[in-house]
Amino acid sequence: MSENHLPTAELQALDAAHHLHPFTDGDELNTKGARIITRAHGVYLTDSDGIEILDGMAGLWCVNIGYGREEMAEVAARQMRQLSFYNTFFQTSHPPAIHLAAKLAEIVPGDLNHVFFNGSGSDSNDTNLRMVRVYWALKGKPEKSVVISRWNGYHGSTMGAASLGGMKGMHKQGGLPIPGIAHINQPDWWSEGGDMTPEEFGLMRARELEEKILEIGEDKVAAFIAEPVQGAGGVIVPPDSYWPEIRRILDKYGILFIADEVICGFGRTGNWFGSQTFDLRPDIMTIAKGLSSGYLPIGGSMVSDEVARVVNSDEFAHGYTYSAHPVAAAVALENLRIMQDEKIVDTVRSDTGPYLKAKWEALAKHPMVGEAKIVGMMASIALTPDKASRAKFAAKEGTVGLICRERCFANNLVMRHVGDRMIISPPLVISRAEIDLLIERARKALDETYEKVQAQGMWEAAQA
Repeated sequence: MSENHLPTAELQALDAAHHLHPFTDGDELNTKGARIITRAHGVYLTDSDGIEILDGMAGLWCVNIGYGREEMAEVAARQMRQLSFYNTFFQTSHPPAIHLAAKLAEIVPGDLNHVFFNGSGSDSNDTNLRMVRVYWALKGKPEKSVVISRWNGYHGSTMGAASLGGMKGMHKQGGLPIPGIAHINQPDWWSEGGDMTPEEFGLMRARELEEKILEIGEDKVAAFIAEPVQGAGGVIVPPDSYWPEIRRILDKYGILFIADEVICGFGRTGNWFGSQTFDLRPDIMTIAKGLSSGYLPIGGSMVSDEVARVVNSDEFAHGYTYSAHPVAAAVALENLRIMQDEKIVDTVRSDTGPYLKAKWEALAKHPMVGEAKIVGMMASIALTPDKASRAKFAAKEGTVGLICRERCFANNLVMRHVGDRMIISPPLVISRAEIDLLIERARKALDETYEKVQAQGMWEAAQA
């Protein structure tokens, strides 16, 4: 395929002149110039200078089936020609929405047999916030309206979703969080476990949920929302003791559980859903990203029989113009067909996932890696100047992580940093040979980061 675009410098100048980027210091980016991606295929991106880059993040945790699938383009074109758009308001539906809803009810675990379609994970979590409050109000308990979440959890960036999330940096802007949302601490043993064993720490952090319920009042708590594995927070995998205790507490108090599977869903953890990997039983499940492998925007709230029964008893005055957009729904349905027909989740669980796990965990031998955690095809490494004490760097948090991220890009690998944790979430179709290449480039980036940190005098632990 021939390149047909302006020179990189001209594209960067146009971008700087008119494009406001998400989660970006605009002045800083405009001075530096954006990286311009022009093509992608399989697990590789190509930039405007023709450089091929291995995408270790599947776009934004979402391109599960890989880039450039012709079947997806064909389905989108066919649906656009037949029914390019119609809404699902006013007692109306259409075949793509109907068939996708039925397929989701088939593959999503438990009794989550109903779906409210949204445009993204953020939209879906805004929907969930309203839905759980409507549910309890219809049951005659309108005072049950508080939703409990976790610090450093991520549930989107709209007013409601960002409030549900626990990213304190986001809460500093825009008057967040909105009322009626409370937070408890995250189950991050590496950073916060101190001298406790992982099992002890997991139980302690889980029991903070019960403490918060009692503090707020059981009669006021509507739901608890959490990711099976915290994604944007740094791929935080809870200790084994955490989720069983959370389940016990939710059952004891009859609190609704919202599992945010925007990242963990559709094969990312080696099962179709993270709720299966960790034996969770959500009342509502947030889905997006891997639902369409990022080919078109679509999200949803999977809802249990009981919650749907109550919500359906009255008008739910909520919705979006593009809820169940027919083209997005058709593309999502094709994405699920591909995943099932090619047994992509089975391959991750039994072949490429274990292969990546062995290679990834071996990175813990590197002198600046203290922990290498992985579940399925989402993984993180914690950078530290002192493995034994799990120390942070004396430099401002994220300084070393940013150096490592830049060394990854210099070695044609997309690997993201969250503070001083490095994370990956590659396309689920990545092969063993491509995993070898990912690990080779990651190790080289770690070596170069190690050398640079030492040369700049930053190989120093923060004072406890």
